Amino acid sequence: MINASEINHTSLTDWWRTEIISIAPGEIRMRGYPIEELIGRITFCDMIWLMLRKELPTPVQRRLLEAALVAAVDHGPQAPSIAIARMAMTCGLGINNAMASAINALGDVHGGAGQQCLELYEIIAAAENDGASLAEAARSEIARRLAARLHIPGFGHRFHGVDPRAGRLLALVAEATGPDGVQGRFRRIGEAVGTALAAAKGKSVPMNIDGATAVVYGELAFPAPLARGLFVLSRSVGILAHAWEQREQGARIKGPMPPSVPYRYDGVALRHPREMD
Repeated sequence: MINASEINHTSLTDWWRTEIISIAPGEIRMRGYPIEELIGRITFCDMIWLMLRKELPTPVQRRLLEAALVAAVDHGPQAPSIAIARMAMTCGLGINNAMASAINALGDVHGGAGQQCLELYEIIAAAENDGASLAEAARSEIARRLAARLHIPGFGHRFHGVDPRAGRLLALVAEATGPDGVQGRFRRIGEAVGTALAAAKGKSVPMNIDGATAVVYGELAFPAPLARGLFVLSRSVGILAHAWEQREQGARIKGPMPPSVPYRYDGVALRHPREMD
């Protein structure tokens, strides 16, 4: 057993180590900045960038990050995460419980496509770095995935023929491309994937919000796992709004379908237990 007197004080203070925040009585510094000097001077988007990237963003970085966050805020109560938040509120849960329940539904299938698409773009970027042309790198990776029956994240939408959010985000990336902005490489990769996918499918498969935000986050040099984290931050706003709206509406115990729409029973027909000795 370790004697308390033998514990080195430095080892205790090193138990949690962070470069993010420093707190002392009467003092709070975020990445070195006194919080009182940030309040009222920077935006919430700036704070997100500062916390994740250690420095304040440039105007171009701020505009693109904010555009991606705004674009992904909500997609209606038919989205599973939003529906979960609303159902949770009708069960008497608090705002935090409803939000947590909804956020926990944002997994690989519902909520993970932005990260997965950025990972796809990064694979193509690596192949291009190794000497392949962009078109060939995109064709090869799309062909491999289709042959393996893998989902192509970031393209196509079961509700929208053309996702109205994607085009606007790509236009903003194009506007920001230049010496004082972003390189435009991930926009070109995204376009190459769309071209390769259309050629393989024999029809256009437009980029969706996940493909477009993957372009933005790639241009801003965010690691792919952070693309999902940023999506969760964005969608949390919609989740909060829907949870609060449902609270204001005051309904109780709403399930995924109204009582007038029954579920389908696929089990055995009516039967009765036989007499037992």
